[in-house]
This record gives sequence, structure tokens and C-alpha cells, in this order.
Amino acid sequence: MEAISKAGVTIAPADPRTAEARALVAELDAFLSGLYEMDDNHLTPVEELAEAGAVFLLARDGGRPLGCGAIRPTADYAEVKRMYVRPEARGRRVGLAILRALEAEARALGVPFLRLETGPRQVAAVALYEREGFVRRGAFGDYPSCGGSLFMEKRL
Repeated sequence: MEAISKAGVTIAPADPRTAEARALVAELDAFLSGLYEMDDNHLTPVEELAEAGAVFLLARDGGRPLGCGAIRPTADYAEVKRMYVRPEARGRRVGLAILRALEAEARALGVPFLRLETGPRQVAAVALYEREGFVRRGAFGDYPSCGGSLFMEKRL
């Protein structure tokens, strides 16, 4: 993928093991731990986001990291992972840009669906996913069915 630039924000592939990527993921973990019980947090380690086939994208403005997101493809779908936008960048459509870039990556890989797990207390995230055509579904993969998770998918 080539870097995408819109309104001063650049989205490009990055190594999730870098200090700036780890800092974003740590902020996301802290945010989620304040919303959900430990058993309801399904946190993918950055090392898994660096595995072959995974795509990790970083959004920057003037070099400053604003947000991130990833997909992990399987034989049947790609899962959206680690979507996060720093609070000071929210409202600038950074999350939308990351999500659309991840969708483009998934389409290029030829997977038929994007799937994700999120939480019901992340109202803005759920609204974004629904606006972008994701629909609610049952648990998938190794996720347990629990009240702390919402499962969604989008046909590509």
C-alpha cells in the first residue's frame, strides 16, 4: 500500500513494534481497561500484528502519530484489530480514513468479509462501523459470547 494523504493526515503501513506504534496501543489498552472488565478485553499483542499477512496502519499529521488500525486475514475473512485515534484527533475523520484504508487492504487481499469485535460502551466506534456498512452478528473465531462484546461484519 502506498501512503494515503488527506487534509494533512497521512496513513501508511508501519511496523507495530516501533515505539510510536506501541505507545498508541498502550493508550488504547489503558482506555479499554477503563471501560471493561479484564475478561471482556480481547487485546491482541503487537507481535501478532507484525506476523506475516497482517497489515498495521499508522495515521500521522506532520509526523505525529494520531491513530492506528490493523487487519489480520484468515482463510475466510480479515479481522479489524487495534483501531484507535488519540482524543485530540477525534472529530477529524481519522478513524474513518484508517477504516477505509484497512478495507482497501482487505479487498486487495481478496477476502470476502471484514469482521471485528468491539464493545458496547464504545458508542462512537460502533456508530462509525455501522455508518460504514458493518452489521451485528454472533461471536466468531475464538471469541466467547459475552455481554462485553459486540461482533460485526461487512461483506466486501
